[in-house]
Amino acid sequence: MSASKQVDRGRFGNFINTIEETFIALLLGLMVIVTFANVFLRYGRDTWVTNLPERLLGIEFPESIIWGQEVVTILFAWLVMFGMSYCVKITAHLGVDAVTNAVPDRAKRVMLLLSTVACVVYAMLLMKGAWDQYANYINLPETTGRWFPTGLQEMRPQDYQGYKPTIQVPMIEWLRGPLESYLFYWEDEEPFDKLPIAIPYFIIPFGAALLLFRILQAAVDVVRGKRDSLIVSHEAEEAVAEVAAKYKGN
Repeated sequence: MSASKQVDRGRFGNFINTIEETFIALLLGLMVIVTFANVFLRYGRDTWVTNLPERLLGIEFPESIIWGQEVVTILFAWLVMFGMSYCVKITAHLGVDAVTNAVPDRAKRVMLLLSTVACVVYAMLLMKGAWDQYANYINLPETTGRWFPTGLQEMRPQDYQGYKPTIQVPMIEWLRGPLESYLFYWEDEEPFDKLPIAIPYFIIPFGAALLLFRILQAAVDVVRGKRDSLIVSHEAEEAVAEVAAKYKGN
């Protein structure tokens, strides 16, 4: 079963696919734009590349975007966390199927079920760890239990750590009011000058939750017999052959 078939069907499924693919493309595009702008400002300074637009537009370019590298790092983290669940959805994670292809179909089915269970357990553990990590940045309680959550820890006044800023990313003004009033409010807190680290780090629990959801979806398909693999190996060759046959027919 090829990777391209492991996608949602129907109008709503196509809508979700469009959103996911657009968001991934947007992250890649923003990374390229910010990186290009930083290189442009650093190496084009005091040359006709920047002097001409400055004269024509009456503006002055900065020497560099000091928060550019941090923003690109954040965008890359979002891309990785968001992309790992999408790759589960379309069966695009790489793997080795030399052993499973060498055993009978019955044994292959058992191995697929066992690997699916292992992936579900891994995703659940990752979800717990992701929430416990993120809770420290947003002043929410961590979960109790060593392996799986059994509840929420009780928060004491000394457990609240207040506002944790990013290193260089400036505060987004339209977020200032809600964040200062509801999320990180203390009477002695200084006004925000940098974006709270809780905003970019939101991808930690969100990405883990989305990964768990996609793996559970894949597990249901495996049990129902609609899916015979969690990885892509030599299927790339099949995809190339399909494209070649399509263009040959045209």
